[in-house]
Amino acid sequence: MTLLVTVTDAYRECEAITRREAKNFAYGIRLLHPPERRALSAVYALARRIDDIGDGEQPPERKLDGLAAVRKHLGELGEPTDDPVLLAIADARVRYGLPIDAFGDLVDGCEMDVVGTSYRTMEDLVVYCRRVAGSIGRLSLAVFGAAHKPGADALADDLGVALQLTNILRDVREDGRRGRVYLPAEDAAANGCPADLSDDEALGRLVAFECRRAEEWFERGFRLLPMLDRRSQACVGAMAGIYHRLLRRIGRDPMAVTRGRVSVPASEKLWVAMSCLVSPGAPDAGTRAGGA
Repeated sequence: MTLLVTVTDAYRECEAITRREAKNFAYGIRLLHPPERRALSAVYALARRIDDIGDGEQPPERKLDGLAAVRKHLGELGEPTDDPVLLAIADARVRYGLPIDAFGDLVDGCEMDVVGTSYRTMEDLVVYCRRVAGSIGRLSLAVFGAAHKPGADALADDLGVALQLTNILRDVREDGRRGRVYLPAEDAAANGCPADLSDDEALGRLVAFECRRAEEWFERGFRLLPMLDRRSQACVGAMAGIYHRLLRRIGRDPMAVTRGRVSVPASEKLWVAMSCLVSPGAPDAGTRAGGA
């Protein structure tokens, strides 16, 4: 088989996907040295492909077929291919020892979305968060050269849970319109919120409650930063710092998620990224959600 795509071309395509599709992720990845930036772009590109299958408009059976095809491709890494994303991932696996089974965890999480898994307790939801976000943290650790450090995997998982919980809180109304309810039924009941989250006032109470929980996950996850080298600290600090600021915005006004999509302005994201490059770490990492 004569390949039409070179490894250089493959990484270039993955970087283009990251620039085009990533929002918060891209601010951190730009702070890495070029080899690590290319490898993490490949990780993002494949993760994006998996997410797009799970979030697409195809019927559930077609989505499950698509996810099964990804599993098959993961088992064939290293074989000749003209798929730029798979080619880049295969190269990054050799260079950085990527734990490819983490992509399998991500596929597992997307399958949970497709079949409409619901979550009774926070423990149930954490399983999902670890699959769809902690998996990316573990892949990133390999690129950063920190996967061997004791406790790093667990902290990467914790930070992934914090980021995913923030995503869930931001998108709670949008997800609800698509029939997806992630916030635990047990927590909803404790805050007087109906299972379908249709009561805005009660949903505000529930969101405020979950913001405090997410802060605890951030507090644990940020302990990963001292284990990383300077550039990796800057990368993770920027990405996590942007999400942390998003969480604080939601925490200051929990009802905002009922009015529209809460976001962090691009100028503030850039400030966070540049601050982390000058002084690696997440700005305001220790500030609580209700703080300034």
